[in-house]
Amino acid sequence: MTRHSLSSLDNLVINFDQALRTVFGKPLATERANPANNLEDVALSDEEKRLSIGLMRVNHCGEVAAQALYQGQALTAKMTDIRETMTRCAREENDHLVWCEQRVTELGGRVSVLNPLWYLGSFVIGATAGAAGDKYSLGFVAETEKQVVAHLEEHLQQLPLDDQKSRAIIAQMLVDEGHHAVTALKAGGVILPTPIRWMMRQTAKVMTTTAFWI
Repeated sequence: MTRHSLSSLDNLVINFDQALRTVFGKPLATERANPANNLEDVALSDEEKRLSIGLMRVNHCGEVAAQALYQGQALTAKMTDIRETMTRCAREENDHLVWCEQRVTELGGRVSVLNPLWYLGSFVIGATAGAAGDKYSLGFVAETEKQVVAHLEEHLQQLPLDDQKSRAIIAQMLVDEGHHAVTALKAGGVILPTPIRWMMRQTAKVMTTTAFWI
């Protein structure tokens, strides 16, 4: 059974369950192995550990937002194949969510206490993008993933060199996010207007700056 054959109430319950899993429970992931599993956890200085925790918390927060965006878009997407593409991408984003949370915990940190807020806001944005039409929804995905790739590349430059576990996770995330952007464009996504892309960058900057500390 696909989501388009379900009632509005069914879809509402599914989205509520996914929100709870994403923010408070165990997300539905693909069960891919964590890229850092076979790497040695090298001791880091207190300063290096604080930096790694902050950056991986930002990445986890970004994945919470990405999950909400995809779920919101899947809810309002017009075409069944687009809806199912969004759902597939969301499942892969959950892999990242799990890996980032595991790494933050290993380092002795915690995820952002504002995750429920990030999820709610991103879900509304995703649903709005989906309602605007599939080509704009897919264009929104492509631009979001492009900006995520840029953030991840910056994090690779900032992370302590000895933190190979965090680096391995981010490296795999880079591959996946780039693939999601290409998939969205090939599925019919359009390039968004410059003002919208600028607004997306500014919004992301507020979220990532806040999530590093809170």
